[in-house]
Amino acid sequence: MSSPAILRHPEDSMPATAIAETGPGPVATPPSFGTLALRWYRLNRSGLRAIAIGITSLLAFLLVWHLLTTYRVVFFVRFTNVPSPLAVYASFTKAIHDPKFLMHILLSCRRILVGFSLAAIVGVPLGLVMGRFKLVHEIIFPVAEVLRPIPAIAWVPMAIMLWPTNEQSIVYITFLGSFFPILVNTLHGMTLVDPVLVRAAQCLGARERSIFREVYYPASLPHIFTGLTVGMGVAWVSLIAAEMISGQYGIGYFTWEAYSLVQYADIALGMIAIGVLGLGSSLLIRGAGQLVMPWRAK
Repeated sequence: MSSPAILRHPEDSMPATAIAETGPGPVATPPSFGTLALRWYRLNRSGLRAIAIGITSLLAFLLVWHLLTTYRVVFFVRFTNVPSPLAVYASFTKAIHDPKFLMHILLSCRRILVGFSLAAIVGVPLGLVMGRFKLVHEIIFPVAEVLRPIPAIAWVPMAIMLWPTNEQSIVYITFLGSFFPILVNTLHGMTLVDPVLVRAAQCLGARERSIFREVYYPASLPHIFTGLTVGMGVAWVSLIAAEMISGQYGIGYFTWEAYSLVQYADIALGMIAIGVLGLGSSLLIRGAGQLVMPWRAK
């Protein structure tokens, strides 16, 4: 039974002519375009479904808006003076060729960028330190909790007194609006870090700096980006309130000026511009979060 003849493969016993006649195996043909398209559709079915539902929802909203404004419906809420979608679109086509409208948008974006960036630079490290060191938490947390419920509009008079120019006061109000959500969410993320991970790192000989960098910071990243997303939304709310009250330029001032001049289509245009800018800002933050946390990407 241990003979080498028994251990030989069947191919070894075939004549060379038989091997030559059989030839190589069949060559695999590349999949067709229809097969690839079907495979792509199956992989992205849920995303395409969400996009289709979103587009349908927007179209339904525009249709309802058009009907309510065309027939001037009065049912608890009055639509007699509300501009129609066509009127808003006509105002938009006129505004995009107006350099002043573009300047309003650019100034608001610049204020958001400066105020939000300062809030993130201060709020994230401060929240990490407060979550790690109890003494720092006991010193700063009571002051933050007293200042946090104060709305942005209430800060406008104080900001005008504190800062020499309207531009600086508006950026300051934007900073305050986004600072507290970032701080609170970062602090919450630090409190939820699993202590088992910390003890495991200490048992492996990790120093405090390494534990902070390798354990606390990655574990808190989801809550940090949640705070950044919420902070961006509150920053836009604070900015628009400040621009309406004390600003001379910006999309909030544009909207308030349109109300003062009884230009109803421009009011709706300003509101839509604010919504689109806020949505774009939040999408940028979510995209950055997926790059920083690839393990959470779906």
